[in-house]
Amino acid sequence: MKGRLGDRQRLLHILEAISEIETYTNSVDISTFLSNSMMRFACVKQIEIIGEAANFISPETKVLFSDLEWKQIIGMRHILVHEYFGMDFELIWQVIIKDLPELKQKIEKVLNPHL
Repeated sequence: MKGRLGDRQRLLHILEAISEIETYTNSVDISTFLSNSMMRFACVKQIEIIGEAANFISPETKVLFSDLEWKQIIGMRHILVHEYFGMDFELIWQVIIKDLPELKQKIEKVLNPHL
């Protein structure tokens, strides 16, 4: 089943996961994020989905869009999946507010190069 989805669909999954995180964290500050375990773990799950989708993007697409931080995206997923007791939620918050908006723009540009 892993090979059935194309790169476009996986990129759309990344955008959908980012959108979910945006919905969860809209009008939220770090203290609210840190105090809400359901929000934290929902965001972590979506970041895992982003990493999983990125992991199965074809090598050709990764080379074509080498400005995307593919290894870091996938690496974050591995950390979150395997280090679930040692998560740094302040770092995750920084990823949400700094890295995901940039990733969203880049993925949108990949999907719609004429934007």
